[in-house]
Amino acid sequence: MKGLIQRVSEASVEVDGRIIGKIGPGILLLLGIEKSDTEEIADKLLKKIRAYRIFSDTEGKMNLNLQQANGGLLIVSQFTLVADTKKGLRPGFSNGASPEQGEALYNYFSKQAQATDTHVQTGEFGADMKVRLLNDGPVTFLLEAN
Repeated sequence: MKGLIQRVSEASVEVDGRIIGKIGPGILLLLGIEKSDTEEIADKLLKKIRAYRIFSDTEGKMNLNLQQANGGLLIVSQFTLVADTKKGLRPGFSNGASPEQGEALYNYFSKQAQATDTHVQTGEFGADMKVRLLNDGPVTFLLEAN
């Protein structure tokens, strides 16, 4: 499971011309799910994302996590994150979860995130989404649960 996190001033996701998720300052998470992923891995990644210190403290240093910064979390499924790009000029998706497994783990991850005290919004699994963001920094990290 891979999570591309971006510190944002604001972000939103739109499906069929309708905004279905929107946050102010916080993290936009693009979530890629592989066939070897489990709920335990999802829990580890969520814990890491919530604790990752990418927000500035009063001295301008990245010392605050999402909760300390009172930020929102916008979760968007992104199967292309798990693509194999090592060979050739076309990505391979053999490591990606099946649509059924991917949706189940995406829903699990989202529900676990919503159970926290963080303002959480989501995209729609499998939908053609338009994602808008104002990257703050820019600050972008690729996280994996270990």
